[in-house]
Amino acid sequence: MNRREFVALPGVLPAAAAVEPRSMKDLDLAVKREIEGFEGTVCLYAKNLETGAAYGVREDERVRTASTIKLPIMAAVFAKVRAGEAKWDEPLTLREADKISGSGVLSEFSDGVKLPLRDVVRLMIVVSDNTATNLVLDRFTADAVNDYLDGLGLKETRSLRKVRGDGSQLQAASGWSKAGRVKENQKYGLGVSTSREMVELLAMLNGGLVGTGEDSREMLAILERQQYKDGIGRRMGAYKVQSKSGSLDALRSDVGIVTTAKGRVALALTVDGMKEADYTEDNAGLVLIGRLAPILCRGLGIVG
Repeated sequence: MNRREFVALPGVLPAAAAVEPRSMKDLDLAVKREIEGFEGTVCLYAKNLETGAAYGVREDERVRTASTIKLPIMAAVFAKVRAGEAKWDEPLTLREADKISGSGVLSEFSDGVKLPLRDVVRLMIVVSDNTATNLVLDRFTADAVNDYLDGLGLKETRSLRKVRGDGSQLQAASGWSKAGRVKENQKYGLGVSTSREMVELLAMLNGGLVGTGEDSREMLAILERQQYKDGIGRRMGAYKVQSKSGSLDALRSDVGIVTTAKGRVALALTVDGMKEADYTEDNAGLVLIGRLAPILCRGLGIVG
C-alpha cells in the first residue's frame, strides 16, 4: 500500500478528539461518540499496565485477527527456542511454492534461499510477511501455537491455518489446526481472538512473563520496529508504540502498547464489516483506530 509518515512534535498528540476524558464515564462518552454511526463493528479493549484501569467495548466478542495473530505465533516460537526445540540460527529453506501474495518481501527472494529462523520471525512481524508466517507454521504448526496459548490461559485466541495470500492470488487453504477444522471457526480465516485476550498477551509481554524477561523485551523491540504505524501509532507523535496490525478487505485491526512518561497502555482494536475495500492509509477503519487510540490513552491516564 502507499503510505505516508504521520509526523507530530515530540510528546504532542494532534487533535484526535474534541474531548479529553477525565473519568470512565467521560471516556465511555468520548469513545461512543467516535463509533456512533460508523458503518462497521468496533471491538476494543485497553488497559493501563501500571494501575490496572481498563475499558472495553465488545471486548470479549470473538473477532477475525487477520495478521495480528502473528504476535501469538511469534510468542510460541520464542517458547520453542527457549525449550531447546528449535534454534534461532537454524535455516528455513524458501521454495517457489512457499511464496504467498500480500504483505512482505520474501516473495521477491530467490528459490532455494536459506534464511535463519530469527530473520524469518522478524520479517513476519516487522513487514507482516505472509510467506514468512507460513514458513514458521510449516516448522512449528498452528496446533503447537494453540497448545502454547492454552498454557498462557488464552483459550479464545487460536491460530487456525496458514495464510492464503490476497486478491486474485489466493491459494487453497492449508495448514489447518484442530481449531481451524471446526466449522464455526472457519469464518475467522487466519485466526480468531478477543480484544481482551490480545491485551492480556501484551500485558504478559510487558511484565516479562512470556518466556524469560529477555524474551519479552526482544519481542517488544520487534513490535516497536513494525512498520505499519497508521492505526494505533497514527496520532501518537513521538510516544513509543510497539504494535502489530492486520488488514482484510472489510477489516482493520491493531494491537499494541503505547508508552509515555506517565505509563503504558495496552490496546487491541478491531474494526470489521466495512463496506468498501480501501488499502490506502485513509481507510476508514485505520482512521477510526487512529482517533480512538489517543482517546483511550487519555482516558486511562497516560496522556495529560
